[in-house]
Amino acid sequence: MQPPSSGGMDIRRRVGLNVKKFRRDRGWSQEDLAFESGLHRTYISGVERGARNPTVLVLEEIATALEIPAYKLLEETG
Repeated sequence: MQPPSSGGMDIRRRVGLNVKKFRRDRGWSQEDLAFESGLHRTYISGVERGARNPTVLVLEEIATALEIPAYKLLEETG
């Protein structure tokens, strides 16, 4: 069963694009973000591709490493 759609982009894809954007804004590689967040680089890659379904705790770890509020990872981008 598929979750209800808001008519927009899949939330996993949206989170992934936001993680990638904020990571690149800092000039970090996936490996840099993985180190700072305490996660594995392949996990960060999966999040950015929308292949992983991170928990809210993982989103908080990523946001803390990026020094942004966690809600920014859920926002729709222009």
